[in-house]
Amino acid sequence: MINTISESARCLLCVDAPCTKACPKGLDPGRAIRAIRFENDKCAGLYFNSEDCGACDAPCEKACIHYDFPIRIKELAKGSHKREEAPSADLSIDFLGFRCDNPFMLASSVICNCYEMIASAFDKGWGGVMYKTISFLDIKEVSPRFDKVDKEGLPFVGFRNMEQLSEHSPETDFEIISRLKKYCPTKRICASIMGRTPEEWAELAHMAEKAGADMIELNYSCPQMQGAGLGSDIGQNNELVRIYTMAVKRACSIPVIAKMTPNITHIEEPALAARIGGADAISAINTIKSITLNERCEVSGQKTISGYSGKAVKPIAQRMILNLAKAPETKGMPLSGIGGIESWKDALEYLSLGCTNLQVCTAVMEYGYRIIEDLTSGLQNYLQENGIARLQDCVGTALGDFVLPGKMDRDTYVLPKFDKSKCIGCGRCVISCSDGGHQALSFDTETRKPSLIGPRCVGCHLCLLVCPVGAIGHAARIPKRKG
Repeated sequence: MINTISESARCLLCVDAPCTKACPKGLDPGRAIRAIRFENDKCAGLYFNSEDCGACDAPCEKACIHYDFPIRIKELAKGSHKREEAPSADLSIDFLGFRCDNPFMLASSVICNCYEMIASAFDKGWGGVMYKTISFLDIKEVSPRFDKVDKEGLPFVGFRNMEQLSEHSPETDFEIISRLKKYCPTKRICASIMGRTPEEWAELAHMAEKAGADMIELNYSCPQMQGAGLGSDIGQNNELVRIYTMAVKRACSIPVIAKMTPNITHIEEPALAARIGGADAISAINTIKSITLNERCEVSGQKTISGYSGKAVKPIAQRMILNLAKAPETKGMPLSGIGGIESWKDALEYLSLGCTNLQVCTAVMEYGYRIIEDLTSGLQNYLQENGIARLQDCVGTALGDFVLPGKMDRDTYVLPKFDKSKCIGCGRCVISCSDGGHQALSFDTETRKPSLIGPRCVGCHLCLLVCPVGAIGHAARIPKRKG
């Protein structure tokens, strides 16, 4: 039996998938594998299944164009049961007084910088857009401006960009927003703006409202601006945050969102300044200041500091969302969560931390707008399976689980539980425990099976994390041994 997660991760996720075109039964293995890849395996049975694929001689595998060896599509189909109907739970949610089709919006970036792109995203099912930041600046981008951090063949574990703001004039951008609002009146359109003075911020806000934007996002957080006193320089200065927010609120009547930088110790401080200035909501986080040293990211032999995003930043972003949701200064403010959202499970985590709006960027850059299909159907399936009537009922459910370190239970522990039938005998758990844990595992070289040395185990579960096949789980929680 193959590991479905690692096998689906091998898939190239082709355009006009050859495997689908080769299926004699009219199934869609390419789409099914994509569902598995984005943790939406329970919906994969809509596109292929063990019943239809069991007796097939797999022309889909013969058509696979993988550079190494074909994806084992028949093996992936074995665990997929035929599903008659797609999940259809209502994902609509309120954000700043607007009813949104779903909580997913394109984050302000290169993925939403023209009419054709955004209209295409709306057609595919995205709930809204934070339009690429509009300013009066003369933006000149560098080339190249992207880089990535990868590991063991997995692309885009982390992504770095030197992208700045919209290169269009404000007049052009606001005309695009006006056209988009007429094309899709029910989609939520937010104008992201950045000024250099209170007057510029106010003028951009007025223009945004006049163009028909539903809301405005204040970019206090871009980490790679070419001029001082812009982007994340603002987000690190509480007084500027307060002044610019007040200027915008005086200039318009639509809701205002302040976008926070993570390049700060206490994110709730500038968020409070934004609240005092009149901000209606907070979005977080923008990218994290970083460097990479690959030659592929050099610009005429030079390197610079810029923004880091992708799956790798999700725990950092979620910690900051947690702070905003629980801090007395910002508690109760509507939150838009950003950072590493790739699957519906990522989205659910942000919802559970109190977000009612979600922004996605890096995953779209890697996989395209089509990921919205699994973001929405995965969430819909979760709601239906758990009998949850409204998406709103998922908001904030995890906040009560978090306590200060001093209040954690330190009198009990959980030992690892080994499933020898799943164990393939690699010994990775033994190596990690020996060199990075508490030397609590032995290894029988004849049977190639690990054994727990109970008195030494402290229940850290490093062994569980390194097991490549999921053969290690949790035993019951018990009191710690004394002595």
